Amino acid sequence: MITKEITQVGNPLIRAKAKKVTNLKSKKVQQIIADLADSMKHYNLVGMAAPQIGKSFRIFVSEIRETKLRKDQSVKNVDQLRIYINPQIIWRSKKQVIGYEGCGSVAFANIFGSVKRPKSVIVKAQDKDGNIFKLKADNLLARVIQHEYDHLDGIVFTDKADPKSFMSRNEHLKKFKK
Repeated sequence: MITKEITQVGNPLIRAKAKKVTNLKSKKVQQIIADLADSMKHYNLVGMAAPQIGKSFRIFVSEIRETKLRKDQSVKNVDQLRIYINPQIIWRSKKQVIGYEGCGSVAFANIFGSVKRPKSVIVKAQDKDGNIFKLKADNLLARVIQHEYDHLDGIVFTDKADPKSFMSRNEHLKKFKK
């Protein structure tokens, strides 16, 4: 398992538009995918984008599972490890929902804020083998996809969050503990 330090806001790479992946089979790209998956799990995140580990490529991963913040995930809220290369969000629902988000690149996930996003999305991307897929996602997975997709365009959740909603990790845990 190789974990990379999370690139923090303030590093220009976090605000830059990531480059399209042209050679999916390269060792470099395959290593980025492995490093993203390992780092995401190590830091107890449910998604992570290549710029967050210092790589300017249009790649992100997601895995909805139990983490320190998400205890007792119900089976319906769990989703397998997914790899998205050169993703495009091709549809967004009109219905929007407000949810709290944190980010490993913003104070090492020690700040949370409410963000309004479409409830559902359809994403088109390539998997690690270059196969094109489309995925319709709802609820938490849709939120994670949109959050990570934003990273590929240099957008951080704090850009979209209601500034009055910001709170520390500890306050978030107290408020939303189930």
